[in-house]
Amino acid sequence: MNDASTVLEPPSGHKKARQNRINHLDLAYERIEQLIVTCELAPGRELSLQDLQTLTGYGRTPVHHAVNRLSHDTLIIIRPRHGLRIAPIDLSRERLLLDLRRNLERFVIELATQRSSASHRNRMLHLSRTLRLRRDEMGIDEFNEIDRRIDQLFLTAAGEPFVEHTLRPLHTMFRRTGWLYHRHMPESADLKVTIDLHLAVLDAVAHGRVAAALQESDALIAFVGTMFDDLEAHIDPSLLDTSIEPLIGFQHPD
Repeated sequence: MNDASTVLEPPSGHKKARQNRINHLDLAYERIEQLIVTCELAPGRELSLQDLQTLTGYGRTPVHHAVNRLSHDTLIIIRPRHGLRIAPIDLSRERLLLDLRRNLERFVIELATQRSSASHRNRMLHLSRTLRLRRDEMGIDEFNEIDRRIDQLFLTAAGEPFVEHTLRPLHTMFRRTGWLYHRHMPESADLKVTIDLHLAVLDAVAHGRVAAALQESDALIAFVGTMFDDLEAHIDPSLLDTSIEPLIGFQHPD
């Protein structure tokens, strides 16, 4: 007979199966998120759960779980009996949400600067070196991967999990808009300004300079704001929402 204080552990095979299931849930979410950011799942596109299973290679359960999360993130619209729709890009809404992001970023940046461990700072400096080494050749897809790691590292260093639930979908939303801006706007393919702004934030946080980190974070958000001016004036509306038909004979630049 077992002692009352004994904690019964599930069989190792059950633990491994559960861990694999959790990994698949996260991987499916990250894969669909990536497809949204790179507009492979174009804004406004209509599709089914089965379409996403085919695109990602994951089964029904992880894809269904990912869709529910992305629906809460306002990146996928679930339409009962009518399938799914990738949320169009609403420039007015995103400009409004940029103010929310600015305030949340300041909160996270201040905490990350104050609470970063030696391990956190080592990772920040490694990312900083990578950005500097690749600055002249880096494309938007490579940059977005590093940007995602920077965002997650700051959230981890800040040590306040509550704010991650709000900031992560905002990061994804603006990363998608940034991808569109750098891929389709004239003379916007050069990432040097964006990279330099991220480097300034990284270096200030890594070296514990709170005031400088907040100032550089504000400068980065202000730059994002300028993208909306250009997008509103010049972007083809069909790139923001595929339900809007492009002009006849017009081809989007690669």
